[in-house]
Amino acid sequence: MVKKKDEIPDWVTDEIQNAKFKKPQELKKSGYILEFYYEDNKIDVQLYDAVEDGRHIVTMDVIGKGIKIDDLLKGEVYEFVFDQHKAPLSKKVSEFLEKEKEIEMKAIYQFDLKSLELLDVSSNEATDDDAEE
Repeated sequence: MVKKKDEIPDWVTDEIQNAKFKKPQELKKSGYILEFYYEDNKIDVQLYDAVEDGRHIVTMDVIGKGIKIDDLLKGEVYEFVFDQHKAPLSKKVSEFLEKEKEIEMKAIYQFDLKSLELLDVSSNEATDDDAEE
């Protein structure tokens, strides 16, 4: 059987699927919601400050008690409190992904939203405008 060029070998898939996450790191960053995934209880978030791997857009699992996706607003500025889980990949898998797939990935990340607070940025802007007049 001939393998397709785009196919990822089983040993790479196995390591990624069975990655062992380290103890989570709690982070607090501000940004806004881009998209809701109601069936999966997830949201896509644009953060002003990047997470460890340089990304500004991450998908978060909504796990915090009392957080209802229906109550959240797209495009409004929130302060997000979330756990960042990291599972390092082996050098062999990282090198394969970089050479064969042109993907630079040294670890897998998972983000769990614990709480969030809607920030009132419009009142600050109004105050700044008033000061200029």
